[in-house]
Amino acid sequence: MTEQAAVLGRAARAAARRLARTSADQRRRALEAIAAEIRRSRAGLLQANDLDLAGAGERGLSDAMIDRLRLTPERIAAMADAVTEVAGMPELLGRVERTEVRPSGLEVSRVRIPLGVIAIIYESRPNVTTDAAALCLKTGNACILRGGSEALHSNRALGGAVTAGLEAAGLPAAAVQVVASPDRELVRALLQRDQDIDLVIPRGGEGLIRFVAESSRIPVLKHYKGVCHIYVHVAADPDMALAICENAKVQRPGVCNAVETILVDRGIAERFVPALVARLSAAGVDIRGDEHTRALAPGVTPAGEDDWHAEYLALIVAVRVVDDMDAAIAHIERYGSDHTESIITENAAAAERFLREVGSSTVMWNASTRFADGGELGLGAEIGISTTRLHAYGPMGAEGLTTTKFVVRGSGQVR
Repeated sequence: MTEQAAVLGRAARAAARRLARTSADQRRRALEAIAAEIRRSRAGLLQANDLDLAGAGERGLSDAMIDRLRLTPERIAAMADAVTEVAGMPELLGRVERTEVRPSGLEVSRVRIPLGVIAIIYESRPNVTTDAAALCLKTGNACILRGGSEALHSNRALGGAVTAGLEAAGLPAAAVQVVASPDRELVRALLQRDQDIDLVIPRGGEGLIRFVAESSRIPVLKHYKGVCHIYVHVAADPDMALAICENAKVQRPGVCNAVETILVDRGIAERFVPALVARLSAAGVDIRGDEHTRALAPGVTPAGEDDWHAEYLALIVAVRVVDDMDAAIAHIERYGSDHTESIITENAAAAERFLREVGSSTVMWNASTRFADGGELGLGAEIGISTTRLHAYGPMGAEGLTTTKFVVRGSGQVR
């Protein structure tokens, strides 16, 4: 596995050097060719995905994981559209971020460049294959993509579409390498290739992300889990709050930006909690509540300490009545994962305080946590969400796959 990892790493590094010299137009044409190939390959992609879905039951995958794994004609079309959208995004490479003339007379600029080689280790979601390939290619980075064994057939088929698009545009196939081997030892070997790989991005469950973070000699951009909160403030519009809470939990419960804990201000709890429990129960949600919640809505399952830490990724939600905003923020600071928190209120001053004092990577006012997504926030396709604070924080798009170098122009200065 060490030699195979070395072959992958060296090929990616060579491809990254070539990509760094390509024009924006070359990379745009490659992305358009990839999008066209994804659309052309729809039938084959669905067949490959059927093989993965057939094995999902044998593997004991959860409903949330199966939902992430499943491809449909609509999802394939959305994947191709996302690649096309990335192709049309403004060019980042070569952009001058800042220029100043120093007292010495030197002109100092900061110019945006690729990171180099990105390894993405991910589970279940085949769309990560095309999103990651597109974002890395747009930003002049080579990438090594290793999806989970549960999506092996889907990722192989998608890798074939990406390779065909690259070759059609005259770019090296090694610019995007989809690793076909399910062997975890190959992943471990890749994570030691710090001479070839510049950044690792794991996407999946907490177990996978901790494995990558603990095994890697390469910087890792990550978030362990998404324990997202909604705080229903005393000045919330109840109808708005009910609609947002339902959307945040029910619309797609198996993703990291679904709400997991709803905090209700004591001042609104008596009239809001029963309505919330009725609304979510009718949508099939299992509700775990503290003693105050259960007093207002008998029949709710008692919540234990583990529930406040939980990322359910299912139709389960924890509900807690809190005394005020101080208590809500204290709960988020203790149990949150720095992912996404939202306040529902008509009080602008309260909202601004929440947005200012809560330190999570995405904070919202009167909006569903489901909007914590690169596409929804204007980044185009998303490479991942970071809660590590260094380099990128929150949803990460194309710009997060670049950095800046100093370009200095002089006229004979010596120091």
